[in-house]
Amino acid sequence: MNQPILFSLQVYGISIVIAMLVAVLIKLMVLVTGRLEHGAAAKAVPQGEVCPVAFGIPDEDVVALSAAIFAVIGPHHILHISPTSRAWSSQGRSAQHTSHAGFQRPPH
Repeated sequence: MNQPILFSLQVYGISIVIAMLVAVLIKLMVLVTGRLEHGAAAKAVPQGEVCPVAFGIPDEDVVALSAAIFAVIGPHHILHISPTSRAWSSQGRSAQHTSHAGFQRPPH
């Protein structure tokens, strides 16, 4: 067998082993951090007041939704919710549309 081919196969084999070790290490880290976060979320108790809701919504529904949200996001807090501005996207669109304005073909 040719020496360069043998060397390339060795490098390929070593890279496969290293990739597998990194994948196993990442999987292990994900499992450990997931268990730590799950344990911390189970110990956390929601505190504070529930935000005011519109009249006519039963208290049982508010409690059930609050519990479901807390179960999903854990002890994190939403600090501020506001309407989004569309200025950034509209500026991008106008820049895209005007970028080709100087390159129009002359009429035939």
